[in-house]
Amino acid sequence: MPTVMTVPLSTLTRTFARIGLLSFGGPAAQIALMHEELVERHKWLTEKQYLSALSFCMMLPGPEAMQLCTYAGWRLRGIPGGLIAGTLFVLPGALVVLALALAYATWGQVPLVQSLFLGIQAAVVVIVVQALIKLAKRAFGPGFMAEGLALAALAFLAIYAVHLPFPLIIAAAGLWGALRGAVTAPEPAPVLPPGTARRTGMTVVTFLALWVAPFALVAGSELLTEIGLFFSQLAVVTFGGAYAVLAYMTQEVVSTQGWLTTQEMIDALGLAETTPGPLILVTEFTAALTGAKVSLGTALAAAALTLWGTFIPCFLWIFAGAPYLEWITHQPRLAGALRAITAAVVGVIVNLSLWFALHVLFAEVHTAGPALPVLSTLQPRALVLTVLAAVLMLALRRGMATTLALMALAGLATGLLT
Repeated sequence: MPTVMTVPLSTLTRTFARIGLLSFGGPAAQIALMHEELVERHKWLTEKQYLSALSFCMMLPGPEAMQLCTYAGWRLRGIPGGLIAGTLFVLPGALVVLALALAYATWGQVPLVQSLFLGIQAAVVVIVVQALIKLAKRAFGPGFMAEGLALAALAFLAIYAVHLPFPLIIAAAGLWGALRGAVTAPEPAPVLPPGTARRTGMTVVTFLALWVAPFALVAGSELLTEIGLFFSQLAVVTFGGAYAVLAYMTQEVVSTQGWLTTQEMIDALGLAETTPGPLILVTEFTAALTGAKVSLGTALAAAALTLWGTFIPCFLWIFAGAPYLEWITHQPRLAGALRAITAAVVGVIVNLSLWFALHVLFAEVHTAGPALPVLSTLQPRALVLTVLAAVLMLALRRGMATTLALMALAGLATGLLT
């Protein structure tokens, strides 16, 4: 087990509060920000330690940036440090998302507000495509191009044409990757310190109890119980980040449960893009908006329950697995599983990109089988705004926050002109 450094809690708190407040732009920007703070500025982690921790977090369900932040806090000051770091990474964005969800529930149907959201939606189409390009570059490395492309294509067909559940696709890809992994490690794995298994068992029992405790408080509400169970389940299958799991979440929230409309789900992701913190906070927005259709109290309870069910598991994975990090990173079969899962996630995000684009650009989309648009319902305003967003992000390389702000204004302007 790594030696816990003596970093004052006040210094740790200030640093991770800064990271939480500045963590705009999705996982890539957040991981770069943490590298600058933890490796370059404070030198709390070496380059090798940072990259090993990042690889480990990418193997876990949940937001890898939040879990990397939690791991860094754990390495510096044990479980208290991990709790501080992980909480401060999530809290600023969670407060903003809750305010946006309540505002949307109150004013979301105002025509000018809808025009503003159309601009944001157009930007989201491009943001998701950009995320796909970045992930594909990472997934299809040398020696893995043909196999990676095949896995991505199969994953796309499985979710788009066959509508297989997202967790099943991820499990199948991981199993294939593990079977294809090398048999021997490149170097001997380190020996675990005595007592590690006992401490891990205590950690698992404690955090499992914390995870399920809130359900006793909402047992009298069928809606809150369903929300808590669904988003707790989602926390276990969110391999590949929020983009990858969104298609699965949308299928359940819109088609199966009927909690939100497709339009509301698109708006939820667009607004979540504008906040600091992990993009998986879109789950909080979704739950709050669902609860707001009943009452303000239900909205607040649904948001709190969803945050708890989404992020308590993240602490569990890190605190239970962090002592084993050096041992895990020497297991090539796990690395093979991760590589295959990453390739499959590319196919899932292709489906998500297509789903977003069709619902933004066309007023009607047939969803009984594979999603197919009614071509005569193409919306010219949405097309123009999407092209503008592509120019801003892909050609002019404007940042995400700048693009979202400009596209919101562009959407508002087109609403005033029509």
